Parts: sequence; structure tokens; C-alpha cells
Amino acid sequence: MDQIRIMLVGLILLAIGFSAEGQSINDLRKEKEKTSKEIDYINQLLKETNQNAKTSMSRVSMLEKEIKLQEKLINNINSELSYLDSTIVRSSRNLDSLNADLNHIKGRYAEMVRFAKRNQNTNNQLLFLLSAEDFNQAYKRFTYLKQYADYRRNQVEEIKELQAKLGQLVDDLNRRKGEKQQLLSSRINQSDRYERQKAGQKQNYLLLQRKEKDLKKKLENQQKIASKLEQEIEKSIAEEAKKAIANTLKNSKSTKQLSTKPSAEQKSLSDDFSMNKGKLPWPLQRGIITDHFGEHPDLVLKHVIKRNSGIDITTESGARVRAVFKGVVSKVLAIPGGNMTIILRHGSYLTVYSNLASVSVQVGQNVDTKQDLGTVFTDREEDNKTVLKFQIRHEYDKLDPEKWISS
Repeated sequence: MDQIRIMLVGLILLAIGFSAEGQSINDLRKEKEKTSKEIDYINQLLKETNQNAKTSMSRVSMLEKEIKLQEKLINNINSELSYLDSTIVRSSRNLDSLNADLNHIKGRYAEMVRFAKRNQNTNNQLLFLLSAEDFNQAYKRFTYLKQYADYRRNQVEEIKELQAKLGQLVDDLNRRKGEKQQLLSSRINQSDRYERQKAGQKQNYLLLQRKEKDLKKKLENQQKIASKLEQEIEKSIAEEAKKAIANTLKNSKSTKQLSTKPSAEQKSLSDDFSMNKGKLPWPLQRGIITDHFGEHPDLVLKHVIKRNSGIDITTESGARVRAVFKGVVSKVLAIPGGNMTIILRHGSYLTVYSNLASVSVQVGQNVDTKQDLGTVFTDREEDNKTVLKFQIRHEYDKLDPEKWISS
């Protein structure tokens, strides 16, 4: 009985182990599903672009993102395979050990049954009772016989229960082996796709490098537009600071009472904004980041460093941009060559939404989180690319938006 209980406890612990590893595998599968959806979305965006423009910078950026996601997907599959391998090996060992123990118990039970058959004659049992020295001893012997019979019945039931649980674990193990085979097939398919993408991207790079002069000219033009936007943002910040001082002077009884400290309302809004770092919603319903914050080498042009004050998010044509946090429309700008820009103020923080075709808000308007701001511009002359340029600032300090928006 004690040995069976120990085995049942072992089975429970084994089941808990399966459950814990199941949670880890479920996390991996969720991540894999998310990555697969991102890859599908990139393919959807690529279909929207002009199919004749196979060597555009926009397509190359999206394909580069897809290749990285493909690498991530393959790594995810490998991790899931490692989990399954370790689970299968450990579970197989545990099942072998438990089966050996069960066979040992069944053997002992068989011996007990054989002994009982040899002594199951009713006369023997009656003689055993009648040979007692007194009534109390006879009663104890009767109780013993009853307990012995109950013990045999209980042991049969527990062995059946143990066999059923072992059967379930065997089924679970076989299911995991089937999952492993499916994953191996998936890895082969994804690896083949990855190699084809890498080969195709290499050809794209070679074709684009032949257009280096044109690409450098485009990049210089983009940097000029970005520089013009920087000037306008800083000009807007300076103008707001002057207005704040002017209002303070106007409302003060003397210049000695002058204070440039933010109001309680502005400070509260700033605090709320800063507390949501890493949790802000995306400025678009859907999109992929195709250019990151800060300085980094250009994908195609050798020895060329790109500078981005925010991030570029590629999305589908007609996409609507939305506020990432409640605030006030500080400025609506039209940048030559850079389309429309909206600047929202959130206390001492700013969010900037550039490359818009249209806007649906006006200066001074209060906006809520996720409120519609306008439509992202789609460049029909450059393979229909639709890119939102998004920035976050703490006054003049530029911040990496990827650290602020939710993952």
C-alpha cells in the first residue's frame, strides 16, 4: 500500500512537471504564432507595393525585417524542439521506472492471491476463528479476515488507477513525439524559405548598389526634410516656453513673482506619461518598425550612417494614425517634401507624428489616448510605401520610442 501511494505521488509530481513544461512550451508557441503573424503582415504589405519595383529601398527594408523574423521563428522552433526532447527523454525514463515498480507490485499481489487460494477453504477460516482462546481473540481474528479481504479489494482498485494514470502519461508522451515530428517538418520548410530569402535579398542589394548615386541623393533629401522638421519642433518648443513666461508675467503682480515652473496640471500629465513607459499603445492599429532610433549604418550604402530622431513604422495604405496618450495639439505643420506633421504635448513630453496625408485635429484641441489624428501618406511614386515617422521627446531630449510603446 505504501509503495503504491509513493508511486501515485510520483505520478502527480510527474504530471505537475508536464504542466510546468507545458506552460513554457505554450509561451514559445504564442511567441511563434506572433512572429508568424508579423511575417504574414509583411507579405501583405509587400503585395500592396508596386510589383515592378522589386529593388526599392522600401521593399528591401521590409524584406530585411522579414528575414530577421524568419531567423527568430527558426530559433523559436529549435527552442520548442529542445523542450520537447528533454521532456520526452525524462518522461520516458520516469515511465520505465514506474512500469518496473508496477510490475513488481503486481508480482507481489499475484503471490498473495496464490496464497489466498491455497487457504481459501471456508473450513480453514472457520477453524481459525473457533481455535481462538476467548471471544475477544475470536473477534480480532474475524476483524483481521475482513480487513485482509478489504485490503485485497483496495489494492486491486489502486493498481487499476495506477495503470490508468500510466496510460494517460503514455498517450501524452506519444502526442509530444508527434508534435516533435511536425516541428521538424516545419523547421525544414522555414529553413528552406529563409535560405531563398537570403539569396534573393543579396541580389536586391547588388542591384540597389548599382543605383548608389540616386540612393545617396534620396537619402540626402530625406535628411534635409528631417532637419527642417527638427528645426520646426525646436521652434515650437521655444515659442511655447516664451508664451508660458509671457502668461506668468501677465498674471504676476511683479516680476519678482516670475516662475517658469510647470503648472500642477502639466506636472500631473508629465508624471502620468512617464509612468506609462513601455505601455503606451502604438500610434497605428497595425504596422512594422522598418527603421530604428538613433544612428546606424544604411542597409545598402556602404560607409553611410543614417540618423533617425524616432522610428519609421510601415503600414498599409489608408492607415489612420492615433494619439499614444492624452494631451493637447501643440502644432500642425506642413513640411515641404515631408507632408503634414502633428505635435502633441503631454506636460513636458511631446509626441510627433510625421508624413501624414491629412489631419483631423487642430491646434489647441485636447485629445484622448488612441484618438484619431489623421491619415498616413502613401507614396504612389515609390512602390506605394506608407510610412509613419514617429518621435517621442522630453522637451528637447529625443527618446527611443521603442522603449515607450508596448511590445
